[in-house]
Amino acid sequence: MTQHEYMFVAISIVLGLALTRLLGQVGGLIRAHRRINFHWATAVWAFCILIFILQMWWAGWELRDFQDWTIVDFFFLVAGTVFVYGAAELALPVEDYDVASDKELDFLSHSQSLGRISAASMLAYFAVGPYFNIRLLGNDPLYSVMLAGVGALLMLWVVLRPNNFSVISIVFALYAALVLYLTA
Repeated sequence: MTQHEYMFVAISIVLGLALTRLLGQVGGLIRAHRRINFHWATAVWAFCILIFILQMWWAGWELRDFQDWTIVDFFFLVAGTVFVYGAAELALPVEDYDVASDKELDFLSHSQSLGRISAASMLAYFAVGPYFNIRLLGNDPLYSVMLAGVGALLMLWVVLRPNNFSVISIVFALYAALVLYLTA
């Protein structure tokens, strides 16, 4: 087993948990569909988080030839993975099975409250992202910082201006598509 394979077992577990959690939330919301106050922007947000989970898994393959691993590299990689998990955990509302009140199933309200923590988690993800791109993948520092900086600014916008969530989710979807295009 190579060092890359050994390290990516831990990363894959956390990414798999993030994917499972996000898809599990979708399943729970489908079961409660009659009581949901659906909003497309929250669905777009969750789909973007899904893209970043899969993109991080995909980008991990690019690290297979990296030979000079340190514990700091591993910690940064785990931190980025944990931040993506945090974003997935809070991307969608969760059914609490309190039939007396369905206020937790209001998509837009969730995105403008607890969903902001999802954005804060993605902000942290974008803060550690340049480390991977520069140190581990050898990408251009200016390009790496600028691309992550755009994502960080979008997340800061969500955290500070949650009333603009619908507009931000569209911009975030375009940004996610750009990141996917550039890293695929």
